[in-house]
Amino acid sequence: MRQDSLYPDSSSTPEISRADRDRLTDLKTQIRHHDYLYYVKDQPEVSDGEYDRLFRELVELEQKHPELITPDSPTQRVGAPPLDELGKVRHEQPMLSLDSIVDPEEVLVFDQRMRRELETNRIEYTVEPKFDGLSVELVYDQGRFVRGSTRGDGSLGEDITINLRTIRSLPLQLHGENLPDHLAVRGEVYMRLGDFHALNRRMTERGLDAFANPRNAAAGSLRQLDSQITASRPLVVTCYEVMATGGPRPESHWDELEALIQWGLPVPVLRRRCDTIDQVLEFHRATEQQRDNLAYEIDGVVVKVNRGDWQARLGMKSRSPRWAIAFKFPPRKEITEVQDIAISVGRTGTLTPLALLKPVEVGGVTISRATLHNADEVARKDIRVGDTVRVERAGDVIPAIAERIPVPDETRSAPFQMPNACPVCSAAVAREGAYYYCTGQASCPAQLKGAIEHFASKAALNIEGLGKKTVAQLVDRGLVKDLSDLYRLDREHLLELEGFAERSSTLLLDAIAQSKTMPLDRFLMGLGIRQVGQHIAKVLAQEFGTLEAIMSADQDRLQQIREIGPEISASLCSYFQERSNRQVIDQLQKLGLSIQSRPPLSISTDLPFSGRSFVFTGGLIRMTRNEATSLVERLGGTVSSSVSRKTTYVVVGDEPGSKRDQAMKLGVQVLNEEEFERLMNRSGNT
Repeated sequence: MRQDSLYPDSSSTPEISRADRDRLTDLKTQIRHHDYLYYVKDQPEVSDGEYDRLFRELVELEQKHPELITPDSPTQRVGAPPLDELGKVRHEQPMLSLDSIVDPEEVLVFDQRMRRELETNRIEYTVEPKFDGLSVELVYDQGRFVRGSTRGDGSLGEDITINLRTIRSLPLQLHGENLPDHLAVRGEVYMRLGDFHALNRRMTERGLDAFANPRNAAAGSLRQLDSQITASRPLVVTCYEVMATGGPRPESHWDELEALIQWGLPVPVLRRRCDTIDQVLEFHRATEQQRDNLAYEIDGVVVKVNRGDWQARLGMKSRSPRWAIAFKFPPRKEITEVQDIAISVGRTGTLTPLALLKPVEVGGVTISRATLHNADEVARKDIRVGDTVRVERAGDVIPAIAERIPVPDETRSAPFQMPNACPVCSAAVAREGAYYYCTGQASCPAQLKGAIEHFASKAALNIEGLGKKTVAQLVDRGLVKDLSDLYRLDREHLLELEGFAERSSTLLLDAIAQSKTMPLDRFLMGLGIRQVGQHIAKVLAQEFGTLEAIMSADQDRLQQIREIGPEISASLCSYFQERSNRQVIDQLQKLGLSIQSRPPLSISTDLPFSGRSFVFTGGLIRMTRNEATSLVERLGGTVSSSVSRKTTYVVVGDEPGSKRDQAMKLGVQVLNEEEFERLMNRSGNT
């Protein structure tokens, strides 16, 4: 770990006296204690000046004896040298998500199900705030913080240990009675609202983009490769679950929280044990009323069965525990004024009207614009410049206009009209259904940037390092005029870009080179053809096998495929009939892009499930949905998202939806997960 700023020269160190050792230990203990009181308990015992004096004395002693510096020292929160990348960490236990509900009636249903499955008339619950931050795993050995990671996919996360060390409310050394030798804890990292606003103000003053909300700010800060940036951000952490322990587990969730407090970890202050579900509903109401007065952002409360043995008995679903739910708050709505209506041009040329608003705070976030979706939506809600409107965060994230608020005696402006020319490139605007789009295609810089970002995305060619800012520079500098120009880039080109040096240039060029061999379906996905997403791209690849066959197909041939109708077939034909699109594909192939063909399913008639269609509904426990889909496809079958008379099997998992009922009405065979596995095993061995 770098100590340049604190310890400029440690080439020669004096002999360590017993007094210095004892004083250094005492200073660490005192500072940890004051950090805990200030950052966790919010009850400081000493002035800032006295704290600074103790900290300076510790720095001086460690400068005098650098060999005594330990990773858990309070001085080691300043950050370390930048990393090349974040490593991967496998969690000790799966970090599951929670089923979310908003309706109080659903909470009553949850309680009824818990009592029925536990065969009891009374269940004690714990309730606590649902923090709107980034979920992390914290690992302690012998009381010392040794590793921290993001949730990731629930099983595998990113190693952010160095960044987590910079958070003052996170203890680097635990204490207290019955402290286990090993402890893994789950918590949430977030920003207090006051700190978030101050950070955004500083960033704006420096000409940087402000964060959209505290959650984005926390997530972006924690995933920095340079931990000194993280150290400059006002992050806090709250812990709420013991994931693994080297000793006996507490008997209840409430006891877990009490143990965490005893060991020096911050836990939710706003929490309660509830003897009845009515008390849970009361806590939810009271917390929602308090929400605007809290120092941090929450979007609901978490309800958990308190007893640990009952939690174990209830068990888990594939992605969530059965014994806990997130009881969310309804989206917030606020009133403001539409100051203008602007047009945003997306990667496929779609023109989206955006309301530019008089800034208003919604859910702790200053909102200055909101989507109006499309021209029909603007007309339906009759939104005009100068109108007073109610704004909400849809899903508590995306700002949208809920409704116009009539004002007595107001004089309104003219109704909004979509433009006839693209605001970015001035090309003509055409209409398709409810949507307007720019006809400029690759000659439109907005579309070109979006097309490149989509082409490089994980679901398509997965070119790591080709993010939004890099793409914008490549297009604005004229280095990339179409997708094929990506494969003409060299080191000199990249070194011209802001933020690029030798290593970053090499990494991006390597990523571009690796993308030259790509499966057909992912290449189709990357082209960004209107109405062709991952699923349709896979259907086309399976049906035709080669890019040439797809490009040659007419609408009649395309519509012979069950999942492709007139709109998708028209979009495909229009795309491949456009001369400039065919030229780009030709150039990509000449520059070495190898599109991996696959035999069409009609040829693979010897596979067990050739011609059979599967639909999955509900959560699978034994495998993920992607694993099940891959298994079906390897055996020649197809997977669809909808049930029809042509569906062969509907596989139902935990809590299936309406697709099971639809299958039974249509007489389609329904399989549970065990029956599906047996069918796969039999067919895989034939």
